[in-house]
Amino acid sequence: MPTALARLFRLLDVEEIEVDLYRGANTDAGWSRVYGGQVVAQALAAAQRTVPEDRPAHSLHSYFIRPGEPRIPILYKVERERDGASFTTRRVTAIQHGRAIFSLAASFQIREPGFQHHDPMPASVGPEGLLSDREWTEKADEKIPEPWRSILATRDRPFEFRPLHPINPMNPRVLPPATQNWFRADGEVPDDHRLRAAIFAYATDMTLLDTCLLPHGVSWTDPKLQSASLDHAIWFHQDTDPSEWHLYDQHSPAASGGRGLNIGKIFSQRGQLVATVVQEGLIRYRD
Repeated sequence: MPTALARLFRLLDVEEIEVDLYRGANTDAGWSRVYGGQVVAQALAAAQRTVPEDRPAHSLHSYFIRPGEPRIPILYKVERERDGASFTTRRVTAIQHGRAIFSLAASFQIREPGFQHHDPMPASVGPEGLLSDREWTEKADEKIPEPWRSILATRDRPFEFRPLHPINPMNPRVLPPATQNWFRADGEVPDDHRLRAAIFAYATDMTLLDTCLLPHGVSWTDPKLQSASLDHAIWFHQDTDPSEWHLYDQHSPAASGGRGLNIGKIFSQRGQLVATVVQEGLIRYRD
């Protein structure tokens, strides 16, 4: 198994240290703060530990309160808000240094039949033949200055992303606020709906915030830009295997007040809408 994916499995195996209190390990990848998708995934993993196995997550809503410190573990306190006949609700607070850094509310539902419909997958080129983001980085190696060249070339990610329209972060252009990426886990994910949901949640924070920067011709590498995820919501429509290819169709309908809104629809390669993601991010620019 690739090192990055194995490390992610370990991160999501949160440790129970007291009733409804869990500890999530951290990984210091050289960044100044914890990747938001990791906190979302670990909080979901902690909530799942308190829910019957026959009730998969159908939605989660979360807020990033403070930056996470990557060099120390994160505590996850789970509150059992409701255990109903069909639905179960949990609230999770992530804590470091005695302060909340993140909060999540998640809802779980017993499996049941019902009406079905979904948006069609947009016309798109398949992942076959597309270069991965790592391959694009290697191709543009001489055009990327340090330290970004070393960071982009050496970072080990548990997911492979293949952009349909690659963007040079060192030379951004003004573009429409929409983008598409194919992605999949860099290895096999066991047939465990809880693990797959957490793994999937981890991936949904990747590339989404960049979408609202496109019409402004600004890249996340710009030192004048302060960017961070403010909130993150996911609706799980169908069970899916993160090991398979998925199309992340993203667009940004609005930006104002130093914030940008991003919406992502995730489709299986067979064209089924499996999840919808909404995120607002801080995009504060100082001249």
